[in-house]
Amino acid sequence: MAKRYIILFLNCILIGNVNAQKTNLAPSNPVTDEYFGTKIIDEYRNLENLKDSNTVNWIKSQSDYADSVLNKLPYKKYFVDERFKFDKRNGYSTSDLKITGNNLYFYLKKASHEKNPKLYYRTGFKGKETFLYDPATFVSTFDPNAGKKHNFNINFISPSWDGSKIAISLSENGKEVSEVIIIDVKTKYIYPQVITNLIPTMVGQVKWLEDNNSFFYTYFPVTNSDSPDFSKNTEVTFYRLGEDPKKRKNVFSRINNPELKIDEGRFPGIVQFNQEDPYFIGNLGDVDDFTDTFIIDRADFEKGIKSWKPLYYKEDKVYEKKPVGKEVYFISGYNSPNFRLCKTSLEKPDFKSPEILVSEKKDEIIQNFEITKDGIYYSTTKNGVDARLYLYRNGRDIPIKLPFIAGNISIQTKGKNYSDVWIYCSGWANETQRFKYDLKTNSFEDENLVPLIAYPEFKGIVIEETSIKARDGEEVPLTLIYKEGLKKNGNTPVLIEAYGSYGISSAPFFARSYLMWAQKGGILAIAHVRGGGEKGEKWYKGGYKRTKPNTWRDLIDCTEYLIKEGYTVKDKVAIWGVSAGGITTGMAITERPDLFKAAIIGVGVTNVLRNEITPNGPQNVPEFGSFTKPDEFKALLEMDAFHHIKKGEKYPAVLVTAGINDSRVISWMPAKFAAKLLANDISNNPILFKVDYKGGHGNAGVDLAHAYANVGEIFAFAFWQLGHPDYQPKENTKK
Repeated sequence: MAKRYIILFLNCILIGNVNAQKTNLAPSNPVTDEYFGTKIIDEYRNLENLKDSNTVNWIKSQSDYADSVLNKLPYKKYFVDERFKFDKRNGYSTSDLKITGNNLYFYLKKASHEKNPKLYYRTGFKGKETFLYDPATFVSTFDPNAGKKHNFNINFISPSWDGSKIAISLSENGKEVSEVIIIDVKTKYIYPQVITNLIPTMVGQVKWLEDNNSFFYTYFPVTNSDSPDFSKNTEVTFYRLGEDPKKRKNVFSRINNPELKIDEGRFPGIVQFNQEDPYFIGNLGDVDDFTDTFIIDRADFEKGIKSWKPLYYKEDKVYEKKPVGKEVYFISGYNSPNFRLCKTSLEKPDFKSPEILVSEKKDEIIQNFEITKDGIYYSTTKNGVDARLYLYRNGRDIPIKLPFIAGNISIQTKGKNYSDVWIYCSGWANETQRFKYDLKTNSFEDENLVPLIAYPEFKGIVIEETSIKARDGEEVPLTLIYKEGLKKNGNTPVLIEAYGSYGISSAPFFARSYLMWAQKGGILAIAHVRGGGEKGEKWYKGGYKRTKPNTWRDLIDCTEYLIKEGYTVKDKVAIWGVSAGGITTGMAITERPDLFKAAIIGVGVTNVLRNEITPNGPQNVPEFGSFTKPDEFKALLEMDAFHHIKKGEKYPAVLVTAGINDSRVISWMPAKFAAKLLANDISNNPILFKVDYKGGHGNAGVDLAHAYANVGEIFAFAFWQLGHPDYQPKENTKK
């Protein structure tokens, strides 16, 4: 009983702090906009000026207050310590493995005591490991202080065809703009020329030509996210080693090819090609999986002739493609929402009536494929959580039994002229394992660069894949992760994660943070809501623009199912959404504030009506819509959580985060949402707004210590609010 009274006393102190915090309201200068006869009041338009001292000071004060609370939550320290303990047990980790045709293995490796990964390579899987590059030695071309300490991270590597050179992309503190250096692998010579103005997350990376001395990349003329021209008028650049990168050779862009009428907000990029292919293929990218795509004869390109021609358009629904000689293999979504594997001629292409290699499957979604000397390996998924592997060979569709039941698989090859093929298998409770497949013996052999480590802490964790019936009758897949022997007594803390945009599936991966939550007695749930890709294009379009309400209502229905079935109760439920998942989570708490005890909205799109005017906004118009069109404006307003906050409502406890270097979801958007919540909420629940001043879009590009601290705060906040007795604040929480 004494412990209970102490907890109640400490919570009373925190309630006092919360009430004090809620008197520190953001400055408000309302602006009224009119859209097609509808007047919309924006109470915090002034916060969009991130250079205004009042805005800067208010954001800083809120972030400092959030830190003062979060840093004292016991689970955060436990989480960070435990993650480092796991890393120490592993010894090291590897990532971004690239294999060349001559069997050179390039990869990033981080020892448990190191801050950031370094670049290594070896000849063959069993070859001697050789150190190649440490990002800590990089000096940026934009560094005004030559002696300033930096924290650069490698965000991609690209070896040349023969592995004699390798391009290394580096960025700092979560910034998505990178600089690229080139290293001669044998001599470790670093070319003095530095390629700048890449944003590798937005469009294709370095693609080498067969001379191993030149490559394509996409150049962004404006990389300052504060500029209205950010990410506009990008261009595919041809570069040869030793040349001055500032004297760019623009080969595919709106400026270079005015006859193609390329929109200034589209990202041109070159599709991966083979050394002897007679054509180059170029995409015009945005957030849509389907693109407008063009082709040029390589002979014309080498002569400098501007003869790019249309190959296909978005409405042809080509999902993924791989050119091989005068043909192209592709995944088609045309009249096949679960997709089919096809090919057509590049000289006389027909993407709507192509040669069908693998027909659409009833309950499986074709995800990806790779071409080898022996045939086409491809993977499928059922409900986004049940992965399967096939080989299409000599007109036959051959299923391949996996080494174990996997929730997610990816395929890696050396190229179309080789038989070598590897697969990566993973699941919610299975660490990713890498296997080499032998077609002759139909067998798999372990080929992991990192030894597999046992996790006795997670013994007895149950993975339950189920589905719930939504209010309109749709079956929504739901993943539940919990400890064996769970009792449905309504006393279990539940954290539900949901996303639901861009057709992206919440695919299984070895999520130690989820398993740690379950090990402490909670349920970690993943609601595979509409707007994602778990059940094909139909599922995606079921949570898209005008149908977007299905996304958050699926989350609400999943929550009510868990309560109805006795897993939990309202006061034990927290929901969590990141980036576009901010729409899902933000709208769920504004539509049903009574249903949840807490919500975490990480770098979230919470003011989508204004998203179009943000640095990354124009590229997202195909996904969410434009306020310049009447129907799409209505859809945007309906999914805008900021405009659904009501005065005098009791909202759940909310943790809102932003990244100061985030160019995808600009930091004023979460700030406005937090400001309006603080001004309108009448509950005693905390509303915390935290800005990561050393990061960008979530944990992208930050070191592991920083990432672990960020995730630890999320889980600590949830356990605190859901009343886990071991993770309540200590006595020194009072300011």
